[in-house]
Amino acid sequence: MIRSRAWPALGVSVWVLAGCSGGAVSGPVDTGANGVAALRGEDELLDALRVDRDAALQRYSEGPFEPDVSGGGWPVPVVGGWLFVDPNQTGALAGGFNDWIPEDMVEDAGFSYLVRAADRGDSYKFTDGADDWHADPWARALTWDGNGEMSLLHPVDAHVEHLYSASGAGLAERDLHVWVPAADAAIDRVLYAHDGQNLFDPTAMWGGWHLDDALLGLGAAGETTLVVGIFNTNDRMEEYTHVEDTLDGDPYGGWGDAYGDFVQEQVRPLVAGSYFPGAAEPTITGLLGSSLGGLISFHIADRYPGEYSFAASMSGTMGWGSIELHNQTLIERYAAHGHQATVLYLDSGGSGDCVDSDGDGINDDDPRGEDNYCENMQLRDTLVGAGYAFDADLYHWYEPGASHDEQAWAARVAQPLAIFAGL
Repeated sequence: MIRSRAWPALGVSVWVLAGCSGGAVSGPVDTGANGVAALRGEDELLDALRVDRDAALQRYSEGPFEPDVSGGGWPVPVVGGWLFVDPNQTGALAGGFNDWIPEDMVEDAGFSYLVRAADRGDSYKFTDGADDWHADPWARALTWDGNGEMSLLHPVDAHVEHLYSASGAGLAERDLHVWVPAADAAIDRVLYAHDGQNLFDPTAMWGGWHLDDALLGLGAAGETTLVVGIFNTNDRMEEYTHVEDTLDGDPYGGWGDAYGDFVQEQVRPLVAGSYFPGAAEPTITGLLGSSLGGLISFHIADRYPGEYSFAASMSGTMGWGSIELHNQTLIERYAAHGHQATVLYLDSGGSGDCVDSDGDGINDDDPRGEDNYCENMQLRDTLVGAGYAFDADLYHWYEPGASHDEQAWAARVAQPLAIFAGL
């Protein structure tokens, strides 16, 4: 490990997907023709959908999945099988349970439905039987194949889940993608990661992070880690920055306190209720992000000292505040606050002559600097001066010449993941 302007790399891309929340899987459930005696029939659910379709879809998407109740994500277990609901009334259901042969659904008031026996882990899509094949927009679990997103029926193997419409702190609603370990795994740590729609989806812009592949590649070390990917919104540059700065004279940023409060006060309780009902969230928790996502990870860790075991920044925009203004950077903030308990990881690629030609105290004035190299080197040295120790509570990686993009982050994200898994 090496211990180590053109525009600073900001990672400003935004992906906004439509927005329900849910929970962990439990053991297998009998979904045969005889049903399960403890399950309610579908009539109550259908009546709720007829009264207020969207409210019912939201309501029954929430909570931890249990085989003997109706809730915890769509499809919902009912007597005789599973209740599939298509709010788009596409026409048919196809999946592994019927050899992908479209099966007509029942048309109703603003939705179509079908009660169908199936096995947990089966994949499925809604289809018109011709050109339109798409994932269930309210499915709890999902994966991707060569044709895009595909829905899964409450799998027991490790998988991605979709929680919908998290909101709070006066910020825009957004969804979550959650990496859920296998049903028999004892989850002992939770990692909160930013830019959530780009972590697992291989069809995301620039190919995504392939974070699931990195976790699986860790073997046993990654099998007990729950990863919560928090979607960004059109307000990404505002939410992921702790102070205001300007770019070409236009003001941006400064909502980082509100976003940190949203993660702490809304997202964490949602995750605890969905995946650890009746128990406390694991004590080992972390933050992970790239570019501005790395900046906000370090800001949240500083804002909530002692609340997060780990914070990781990949190519973090640590000079934010000094680009055109002279507001406090996180380099200066960490120097002022001194040594704290959170284990820190930071990295970058790129290169640069680390100079401070404008005299503001931040080495960010080389126009040829790339990937926030100089700012991260300065933060590294600042942390050492504050009492952090390499390979104990400070980890730094420099990847010479690496670019500022998802491909570069995917190539090295296993490093912070392994450190977190080893805490």
